[in-house]
Amino acid sequence: MPDVLDLGDVQAEVTRKAIKHVHLSVLPPAGKVRVAAPEHMPLDTIRVFLIAKLSWIRAQRRKLLAQERETPREFLNKESHYLWGKRYLLEVSTADAAPRVDRSPRKLHLWVRAGADRARCEEVLDSWYRQQVHEAVPALLAKWEPVLGVKAKRVFVQRMKTKWGSCTPSAGYIRLNTDLAKKPPECLEYILVHELVHLLEPTHNARFMGLMDLYLPPWQHLRRQLNQLPVRHEDWEY
Repeated sequence: MPDVLDLGDVQAEVTRKAIKHVHLSVLPPAGKVRVAAPEHMPLDTIRVFLIAKLSWIRAQRRKLLAQERETPREFLNKESHYLWGKRYLLEVSTADAAPRVDRSPRKLHLWVRAGADRARCEEVLDSWYRQQVHEAVPALLAKWEPVLGVKAKRVFVQRMKTKWGSCTPSAGYIRLNTDLAKKPPECLEYILVHELVHLLEPTHNARFMGLMDLYLPPWQHLRRQLNQLPVRHEDWEY
């Protein structure tokens, strides 16, 4: 069972892991606080760490509560969907063939078998979005890996409820959120650069910020842009 630290208006769930540093997360939609801490770090030390971070935690919570949410998607004709920041109208058709998605200048045409329900339509479209990110990544890696002097061993694209991306520096693995395909292309580039820089500096310390300033000077503007865009409606589970 995780420990829970009560800091007045902030309750933090603490889990122990075989890691060297404390990792702090403020999770959507309501700002639940989670801490991953080294296995033998005393709770009092974690409490002092969190007290020092209270202003940041409260600011992150305010941002999460203010962030616009997409309305639940029903996968009906003429419903709005987005690709690389542009709005498309959905057109749903049935065919006795493998499901697919076609794109025209103004429409996303979703083909499914007769009887496909909302969940199946969502699954097909999500798979298509995942493929869009997969196809965009190689060119970005070719651009940024030589600049940063790093090499990602694998890049995964998957549904992520609480993050746009993540990095496991020890393994060289990077994970990207499927929903980045819905955002402007510069948002995907920013997140990928952010995770590649973690191969140089695992934490969000001053060195990390300095590297981001050096290699991608407008990164803070891009972060604000991404965080101001509507995010997927979810029935969130912790």
